[in-house]
Amino acid sequence: MKITDLQTPAVLVDAAALDHNLDTMAAALPGARLRPHVKAHKCTALAARQAERGHRHFTCATIREMEGMAAAGLGDDLLLANEVLDARRLGALDARVTVAVDSEATIEAAAAGGVREVLVDVNVGLPRCGCAPEDAGRLADRARSRGLEVRGVMGYEGHLMLQGEVADRERGVAESMAKLVAAHRDVGGEVISAGGTGTYAINRAATEIQAGSYALMDTAYSALELPFRPALSLLARVISVSPSFAVADCGLKALGMDHGNPTIDGAKVWFCSDEHITFAAEGAVQVGDFVRVLPAHVDPTLAYHERMHVVAGDEVIDVFEIDLRGWQAAEGGAQRGEAERSR
Repeated sequence: MKITDLQTPAVLVDAAALDHNLDTMAAALPGARLRPHVKAHKCTALAARQAERGHRHFTCATIREMEGMAAAGLGDDLLLANEVLDARRLGALDARVTVAVDSEATIEAAAAGGVREVLVDVNVGLPRCGCAPEDAGRLADRARSRGLEVRGVMGYEGHLMLQGEVADRERGVAESMAKLVAAHRDVGGEVISAGGTGTYAINRAATEIQAGSYALMDTAYSALELPFRPALSLLARVISVSPSFAVADCGLKALGMDHGNPTIDGAKVWFCSDEHITFAAEGAVQVGDFVRVLPAHVDPTLAYHERMHVVAGDEVIDVFEIDLRGWQAAEGGAQRGEAERSR
């Protein structure tokens, strides 16, 4: 199949760039030094490619991702780097499951749901989840009193991932990790889990890095001049042309826009609407032309799509289902199992 046979908009993944990115990260952070974050691609086929390179411990953002990874045989060591208040679906998985906790309520949920291992989530500067560093030891003691094994701590310096100046990024990471290391002294355990694509090479305190976007990349991360290549684009088709602009069939419902407008090489993107991208091209454009749109944020972009088309030039050589989307159990499997056990 040629890419021109695809219905647009269609997700394209350049096979050579993907392999380069996976190999580059495997050389930089081999084995358990990297815990790839599957929220970036939501795809077990791509996760299997990461596992082939020695990365068999994975990070997830949702229970649905955890279930899908376990079902795909990728459950050697799964971390749900997120707090949950109902962990029953997690406790039912045939996998090693660790869950982030940052309060007594999330500790109780983990214990009640049958989860056996946790990390204490620490706020290291991003105003999102995580306990105060000075409260981490108390929460670890509480978790152990409920029969949970505390593997260590995690913290996400997400506010620094896209910091443009390397020196500023390094300084910020050092400050954030000082908080996490201090909390780890109170908590104990072997794990200090942190980091991402933007800080993977400069976070020296973490025992494991939770990078995900490196595999496919986006324009926000590409601006940092990391050693990873843009592998992901959306194929779109020009559907209307006016004297000063053109419109293609790829809009807000196909693109993650929280990091700004996407990019089209050789053109200036004006704006996106529901199903349209309006742009001014440097050269002549005709109705029916194909264009490649580069998203600014890969994670939410892929959540809109059902599959990725792996390509070599203009040839489609493989198709990866984006099978970890959504929040519900696949085909209700986990809920059915829970209901059957309660009869």
